Amino acid sequence: MAAGFHFTVRVPDVDETRRENEAPADYVRRLAREKAEAAWQGNVEIVLGADTAVVAGDLVLGKPADADDARRMLRTLSGREHTVMTGICLRHAGGAIEDHAQTQVCFSELSDAEIDAYVASGESMDKAGAYAIQGLASKFVERIDGCYFNVVGLPVPLVYRHWKTLVP
Repeated sequence: MAAGFHFTVRVPDVDETRRENEAPADYVRRLAREKAEAAWQGNVEIVLGADTAVVAGDLVLGKPADADDARRMLRTLSGREHTVMTGICLRHAGGAIEDHAQTQVCFSELSDAEIDAYVASGESMDKAGAYAIQGLASKFVERIDGCYFNVVGLPVPLVYRHWKTLVP
């Protein structure tokens, strides 16, 4: 990783279904915690779990189920501001540190042709809110307020702030 962290990737099997009436911040923090717990293998390591969701009004957008779902999400985000939330959990021998970051993102108005072309690129799949700010969707972003890395999927400055309390 460019920030100087060295890690091993583990992909735990965690149900990412949002619970009824679960607040978006609670949702991403819970998933981060469950992922960290599922991946943790012992007292000598620190495990980072993270999960990102896009919040547009009352809608919480995770990863699209298919291309039609991706189109629906992008239409929802078109011409409006939304919030990207990423929960993090650092699981360690003494317990766990949980937190989350929020970034406001404003999208330009998208035509159906722009949405169709973006979805056809394949980039929207497996991305919260059906877009990757660091990729082809960068042209849709008018402005952000907050951590860019959070929108990419991991709020590196937030992780580092907590990490350095654990590592001498």
